Amino acid sequence: MKILLLGANGQVGFELARALAPLGELHVATREGVPPSHFAARYKVDLADAASLHAALRELEPELVVNAAAYTAVDRAEDEPELADRINHQALQLLGAWAKSTQALIVHYSTDYVFDGQGQRPYREDDATGPLGTYGRSKLAGEKALRASGCAHLILRTAWVFAARGHNFLRTMLRLASERDSLRVVGDQRGAPTSARLIADATAQLLARWSVFDAERQRATLGTYHLCAAGECSWHEFARAIFAAAHGASLLRRVPDVAAIGTADYPTKARRPSYSVLDSAKIRATFGIHLPAWRDGLDAVIAELAVQRQG
Repeated sequence: MKILLLGANGQVGFELARALAPLGELHVATREGVPPSHFAARYKVDLADAASLHAALRELEPELVVNAAAYTAVDRAEDEPELADRINHQALQLLGAWAKSTQALIVHYSTDYVFDGQGQRPYREDDATGPLGTYGRSKLAGEKALRASGCAHLILRTAWVFAARGHNFLRTMLRLASERDSLRVVGDQRGAPTSARLIADATAQLLARWSVFDAERQRATLGTYHLCAAGECSWHEFARAIFAAAHGASLLRRVPDVAAIGTADYPTKARRPSYSVLDSAKIRATFGIHLPAWRDGLDAVIAELAVQRQG
């Protein structure tokens, strides 16, 4: 099976390049055309440039496209709505139309930001959406475009992604902790921190299990799934857990004081959902994928960073 991975240099894409390799003939694409170090084959694909995406699809003719590329700058999207829409929405129209015509499968990642955050229990896949900002609207539009295309697809919504590389909350907190004695972190937004490695491993498990279903069951299990670590916390609680784990692994000499503040005390250009925990029961029931607690992913990433420092 020919697999095209888009966004292979991102934090999720990097992990997918490892996890998807056993499933078939894996080809990776990045916006710059420079792949992760362990890949020689590569394509240069910028989702803002429809021609580059179409050229890669036409040349490779993959049977599976895994799209880990996205416009994810939540606040900047308020100033760049057209660019966010081209990458998160219009590129999905192209992908969907191409996949429909070639009978390929698309795996696409979406976000908790498609919800308004007013829920009182973890969001299920069929709950009403209501994005609060440009980023969330562009991601929801991409979901809708993929569904409307009629192609075979699996949309995997995730949230609060972190990893040992890339731009994410964990790495930002570790940097700030090395510079300051005290920090103020939002304590009234809740979610489920999910490691990029967990997302990649669960995706590979899902695809391996889906591939052995008969044709009828494959069609029946297409659609949208939530893929997040178990449990929930606030950003403040996550920060404290990061510092405790990092201090225990000797990544921090001291643990800074961390004060919880309200969203109103930390204004941002884009509004965030105050509660965006996602219910992953459907992916467990359909594919038998059990997602561990978010603290397990945190411990694994801290251990990875500790090994990197020693190396």
